[in-house]
Amino acid sequence: MSNDLLLVTNNEKYSAKLKAAFLSRRPEINVLLADDSGAERATMALCWHPGKDLLTRFPNLQCLHSVAAGVDHFGAELLTSGLPICRVVDDHQKQGMLEYVLWGALTVQRNFDKISANQKESKWQGFRQRPASDVRISVLGLGELGQFVARGLAQFGYSVSGWSRSPKNLDGIHCYQGPEGLTEQLKETELLVNLLPLSPATKGILNKDLFNKMPEGGYLINVGRGGHLIPGDLIDAIDSGHLRGALLDVFDQEPLPAKDPLWTTKGVTITPHLASDASLPTIIEQVADNVLSFVSKGELTNQIDLINGY
Repeated sequence: MSNDLLLVTNNEKYSAKLKAAFLSRRPEINVLLADDSGAERATMALCWHPGKDLLTRFPNLQCLHSVAAGVDHFGAELLTSGLPICRVVDDHQKQGMLEYVLWGALTVQRNFDKISANQKESKWQGFRQRPASDVRISVLGLGELGQFVARGLAQFGYSVSGWSRSPKNLDGIHCYQGPEGLTEQLKETELLVNLLPLSPATKGILNKDLFNKMPEGGYLINVGRGGHLIPGDLIDAIDSGHLRGALLDVFDQEPLPAKDPLWTTKGVTITPHLASDASLPTIIEQVADNVLSFVSKGELTNQIDLINGY
């Protein structure tokens, strides 16, 4: 095998940026776009929304690599193809995610959402300052990002619990597992932070049933994937007064259409998928190292569990 790397994304400008970065930082990696001569010989593909016909077009591929921490953009056919799939792990991305979630936590704790709404009405209203320990935060998903965020929130003094499908044990954080554990956790949840991977088991998990299990006045931060949320159920929960509001960074359709009702739902703050991402140097270095390791030893780092899909 050679050091060829097929680059397939749904954005030509992003592909050009990545290819230039490889040439600058790791020129020993021969990056090939889909239409380049020799692209068919590549055994590893670096991808972002590659299309389900990828393996039909390039049957020599033996490994798929995401440009990000998430892999759901590959789609079900590629995720179940049996090929090893790798992702990018970046400590700076973890810190960025914690900072974003802290913004949401402070919004709830210090009533900054209510203050912002009052400003639009020229309304002067004070709010009692609450200690962080009074805010009960539940983190859904205790992978690398989820664990980092949960620990970080706890260090800031918040009362933090975590939930995952399989058992986890984190010092200072009450960990729940399974459907019954989720129901029990939600009873005491004021702020729900979704950091789950998107899989058939978690698709649509942020729905009417889940919201109804939260106490009145709860708040949602969704930094997982748009597919986790049933938007109509969230809007209904907010309009009815059961939920206070939500901070949303991810959506099924991006950009979010201008006429989407989420834009105008009172209490909802929308950000354009900017909570956190892996840095370009980290992407280049980790992928390049994986290419060389795969070619020379058949070994890979940061592989996902193909059964769970993350």
